[in-house]
Amino acid sequence: MAVVAVIRERAPGESRVAARPESVKKLAAMGLSVVVEAGAGLASSYPDADYVAAGATVVKTAKDALAKADLAVMVRGPGPEEAKLLKKGTLLVAQLAPYREKAAIAALAAQGVDAIAMEFIPRITRAQSMDSLSSQANLAGYRAVIEGAEAYGRALPMMMTAAGTVAAAKIFIMGVGVAGLQAIATARRLGGVVTATDVRPATKEQVESLGAKFLAVEDEEFKQAQTAGGYAKEMSAEYREKQAALMSTHIAKQDIVITTALIPGRPAPVLVTAEQVASMKPGSVLIDLAVEQGGNVAGAKPDQTVVTENGVKIIGFTNLPSAVAADASALYSRNLVNLAALLIKDGTLTPDWDDEILKAAVVAKDGAVVHPALQ
Repeated sequence: MAVVAVIRERAPGESRVAARPESVKKLAAMGLSVVVEAGAGLASSYPDADYVAAGATVVKTAKDALAKADLAVMVRGPGPEEAKLLKKGTLLVAQLAPYREKAAIAALAAQGVDAIAMEFIPRITRAQSMDSLSSQANLAGYRAVIEGAEAYGRALPMMMTAAGTVAAAKIFIMGVGVAGLQAIATARRLGGVVTATDVRPATKEQVESLGAKFLAVEDEEFKQAQTAGGYAKEMSAEYREKQAALMSTHIAKQDIVITTALIPGRPAPVLVTAEQVASMKPGSVLIDLAVEQGGNVAGAKPDQTVVTENGVKIIGFTNLPSAVAADASALYSRNLVNLAALLIKDGTLTPDWDDEILKAAVVAKDGAVVHPALQ
């Protein structure tokens, strides 16, 4: 019977856990013995007693949990102290930040730890239920609007009262991926006047289906701006100038701007310049969800609120899903359980490394870094 270990997350500000009690039951049903470090789920509102009731063994320390583990599951990759506790041959599954943490992955490989990066789960139909980037981005998009509303300090919906009318907040979403779409839906539910933009023409229909207005220079070049594979094409300098002028005019009128654009393995594109920030009204808010990769907004700093000279707030968030830890943990643990079905057979850890999903996601195996993007 293979042993799976769940330990407490130790990254600063991290409140999620890789397995909740419900997923422990499902892992046990696969024939696994589940060992949980005491307190692993407390920050996500899952007490130790619930893990015991679900069939897990709760132990005092991470060292105790990992001592006999064949499979270790985490939300974030282990820090140096936790990494030392992983024995040779253990399979680690976590969000390993592979592009930023190449040295840490190389160290795991040298230690004889096999590792799967959840970020590298391929975007194919078979793997949708294992896609933690999407499950966590969904909650980040929702929470970005909540945080933006709190920082804005005014009402979002239009309110007609005997004392007069309160105008609806103007909310602009830049980047219409999973996080952007959820931000649009949430901002609409809260009563904002919502607009959104993206470089991919196909997103226009998605934006409008949620009741928001799509904003872009929709000329012939824009209509051809997407490859057959669904990626954005490089736009001409002339088009970029026209688009920038449109964005500048629009941003100056917005109350809340949320940016979500990320490019795997590359710095985040700058979507809002310092000049555009300076054009906004005092009290306006910019929420940057790409700040960990350099940021979409000029002047954004990780996990800080920067107030500009003209009274605009720029807030950079590196881990919004942790602000809704119970739900984020529930979704992430389901992603892991679905992936575990590819790793476990009759209670034994027997990954099929030729499976297209595992082949795409494995980063370290048999003492070497094996993912092409990291070599």
